[in-house]
Amino acid sequence: MKKYILISWFFLIAMTACNDDLLDTVPQTSIPEEIAYNTPGKILAQVNNLYKQLQNPSFYGGRFIIFNEQRADEFGQNDGNAATGSAVWNQNVASTNDFVNNVWSVGYTAINASNILISKMNGTTVVSDALAKNYIAEAKFVRALSYFSLIQTYSKPYNLDKNGLGLPLRISPITSSGNNDLARSTIEEIYVQILKDLDEAELDLPIEYSSPLLNTSRAKKCTAIALKTRVYLVQANYQKVITESQKIVSSTAPFQYKEGTLTHKLESNFGTIFGGSYTGSEAIFSIPFANSTTETPSSQYALAFNYLAQPILFLTTAGISSDPALNSSSDARSSLISTNSAKQKVLRKFSITTAPFRDYVPVIRYAEVLLNYAEAAANANDLATATSLLKAVRNRSDATYVFPVADISTKDVLINTILNERRIELLGEGFKLMDLQRKLQTLPAKKGSIGTAPLVLVSSSNYIWPIPSGEISTNKLMVPNP
Repeated sequence: MKKYILISWFFLIAMTACNDDLLDTVPQTSIPEEIAYNTPGKILAQVNNLYKQLQNPSFYGGRFIIFNEQRADEFGQNDGNAATGSAVWNQNVASTNDFVNNVWSVGYTAINASNILISKMNGTTVVSDALAKNYIAEAKFVRALSYFSLIQTYSKPYNLDKNGLGLPLRISPITSSGNNDLARSTIEEIYVQILKDLDEAELDLPIEYSSPLLNTSRAKKCTAIALKTRVYLVQANYQKVITESQKIVSSTAPFQYKEGTLTHKLESNFGTIFGGSYTGSEAIFSIPFANSTTETPSSQYALAFNYLAQPILFLTTAGISSDPALNSSSDARSSLISTNSAKQKVLRKFSITTAPFRDYVPVIRYAEVLLNYAEAAANANDLATATSLLKAVRNRSDATYVFPVADISTKDVLINTILNERRIELLGEGFKLMDLQRKLQTLPAKKGSIGTAPLVLVSSSNYIWPIPSGEISTNKLMVPNP
């Protein structure tokens, strides 16, 4: 029987400077495996299909970001329907929950698509060796990001039990049925593979691509480096965060990364990040949406629908929305919060409130890298560097602000101030849950229109998601989370 590969004809079109950059798709189709990689164009389609997997509405196309915010404590929930994730917000999902199964399935689909491409590019003569290495490096980046997302969702935090149950480590392609049985590797083994993939990707990824859109939507050297700063921060390996950060952050202000014609730095206008072209200097890696209704998420999966149009989620008064920075006319970030007719504070970062929802999803921003670096530097007792990086982020949004001495004078208070700045700067972008879990902190109780969600202790079974029922039923070697 012929093997078939599911391929998304997902083409990135880089136009000249006088034309718009476009991201376009043609409906998915199945083609025989033996011809899926027999021309450069078909190979490029398979590479672009990797990013299409990340763009899935259940993953970085929107819903995965929402799930992480629902599980944390900055947002209350207005809608009690299961379809809008009420059980996720209530910390009460079961292994049979559709969302629990969907995120796992989409993540492993991206991993397998990466594995297939890597295997096909090894020894290919259809494209040059250099281009084949580039494509393999992109596949390793996608695989690393997917594994990192899954390990944080379905396994205990690294700093709690790195020798505990991780995930099935699938690094060989599966192109036929009957290959599902694979035991769980340890959490440590998964992180080793993630970092191995990113180290190898860094070596063979290009410095830049031919257009701002491609630089934003495809992995390049600094994309792999930036993701490593996040992974090492989760591991509390602060020296490695510093080492990686120094590759893409200049030693003095204005902090920036310049290589070839590529520059990454903080946008001078905070609002520009979430509007306009979406491809400015701060966008290290984003999920783009083109002018096509077939490519944009449906309402319940879109960030703007959940945060603003409906809204499903609103900002709690007990959360970071009450911070003075987000209530000050001098801080540009306050303009991305407003009050709706129900007198609830809502997030306006994603502002396209009618279908099709085409707000780009920011996955890695330069501001996050600076804050990762700042936290690591503070933990390494380099308070001067940490303070300078912290000030760069704050003063981009409020040039007049001066941190009180009491907020930055010692290591402990400086770290707390940096963590608070992360909450302000990265609000609604899916980071709060990660920051709570890597610090081994309780998931706080929270209030919403649908009631009160209970606190979740680190030792509780629902601190992480259960292994999906679909995986348990098809993988005889899979054991559930305790």
